[in-house]
Amino acid sequence: MTLAIFDLDNTLIAGDSDHQWGEFLVDRGEVDGAGYKAANDRFYQDYLDGTLDIFAYQEFVLSVLKGRDLDELHALRRDFMDQVIDALWLPAAEQLVARHRQQGDTLMIITATNDFITAPIAERLGVPHLIATTAERDERGGYTGRVAGVPSYRDGKVERLNDWLARHGESLDGSWFYSDSHNDLPLLGKVDHPVAVDPDDTLAREARERGWPILSLRETREETSS
Repeated sequence: MTLAIFDLDNTLIAGDSDHQWGEFLVDRGEVDGAGYKAANDRFYQDYLDGTLDIFAYQEFVLSVLKGRDLDELHALRRDFMDQVIDALWLPAAEQLVARHRQQGDTLMIITATNDFITAPIAERLGVPHLIATTAERDERGGYTGRVAGVPSYRDGKVERLNDWLARHGESLDGSWFYSDSHNDLPLLGKVDHPVAVDPDDTLAREARERGWPILSLRETREETSS
């Protein structure tokens, strides 16, 4: 089995679904507007800077789910998909996923964004395996507002993937990983074929230094590092 692994935010879609979810909630009046937006923006900047406290951030995000009716949450998420994610869709990303599917590769998305937000996006892309930060559920199936287990962020992505490989008796032989973010350098360094996709400045520099290919899914050109 050859794994083709994809980061999600700013890789397969043209934006950050976690941050956009916060913007959507503000616009819909589901949260305290000014205060929530300020915190959401601050956490996103921490992510860009590589200083994010992933537990603090995910508990901020997941607090909105706590105690809410599941049908209501699912309706809200459908509106988010229709009104926000559709606008971030990248046809070139779908084509990239399709090429790996046609090659017989096993498709996986691994993302720091929680599974409540990302599950329908992975489903729409036709990617069967999703490793995401897990939103804890209670015995009735509702959300507790907490993270369950290890968040799939930075080294946590490596840990979660290693657990998945062990459970499935698989390895990273021949594996690919596509990402835009320097936060994914730990996992990019583990696969056989790391690819920087519309990378941030730090990742672009690392990719050039290490001879990794640099790909744009927002443009028609592809640049290969030398």
